[in-house]
Amino acid sequence: MLETSQPTGRLWFGWLEITGRCQLECVHCYASSGPSGTHGSMTVSDWRRVIDELAALGAGIVQFIGGEPTLHPALPALIDYALSASLEVEAYSNLVHVKPALWATFERPGVRPATSYYADDPVQHAEVTRRPSHARTRANIARAVVRAIPIRVGVISVPNGPGSDAAIADLRALGVTDIGVDRARPFGRSAGGRHADASELCGNCGVGVVAVGPNGEVWPCVFSRWLPAGNVHGQSLPDILDGQAAQQARRELAAALGPDWPCVPRMCNPQCGPSCSPACRPARNCRPVGACVPSYG
Repeated sequence: MLETSQPTGRLWFGWLEITGRCQLECVHCYASSGPSGTHGSMTVSDWRRVIDELAALGAGIVQFIGGEPTLHPALPALIDYALSASLEVEAYSNLVHVKPALWATFERPGVRPATSYYADDPVQHAEVTRRPSHARTRANIARAVVRAIPIRVGVISVPNGPGSDAAIADLRALGVTDIGVDRARPFGRSAGGRHADASELCGNCGVGVVAVGPNGEVWPCVFSRWLPAGNVHGQSLPDILDGQAAQQARRELAAALGPDWPCVPRMCNPQCGPSCSPACRPARNCRPVGACVPSYG
């Protein structure tokens, strides 16, 4: 999928947005998730089929996301299933509440949690999440470190929000070593009603990556929701990715991101995550135009 006309077969990463429900209502949420969200129409069997198809297409890693994926009762079972398909797993969670059994899942080889962090100050953090969530998120980040669970944390800067330096220092004091920084991108709630702008994307959407939503929708990435490629309720993932809608989505991305797409030098960072947070991971190394390839870095 490195060219707009190229068929599937080089897929390496998949976002599985298993729910639109979340305890929080973050001001910048790309999915506009919140307490009124639902788990959608995808059944556990549907998600297992998607996982099988991702593995068959060559994917090496999936990220369970939402909404808040820990609110989905099948998350542990779906993580187990992904592991059985030889996929690495990341669960992108707000870490507000982690049940004891889920900690055991996070401790399994090939699994890790990731989260976002907005400020070292509880009041400033709550101004972003719209809930008093800082203490619980911070405590669970610390718990992951104590339990030697590898955890990735993205410090996200929002308009008129606190700076990132104090938050990074706080995370380092907790023992977190995998820290990235990004700004809130104008999609979903963060867009404030504005029309989506593809130039705000990271430049890798639809390039070896794919997102599947809680109602079966397929997008080039979790941010590019206005570019639907199909729905897994009616088609297989390989057919969708080779279909006309996916081709049209890639043409729109190419038109918006310029002639260098899909390898946009300013966005091919040594660590992709969380520059397109909730981020793809492993990282991408930027090679000559048209040769942006994944690497585990």
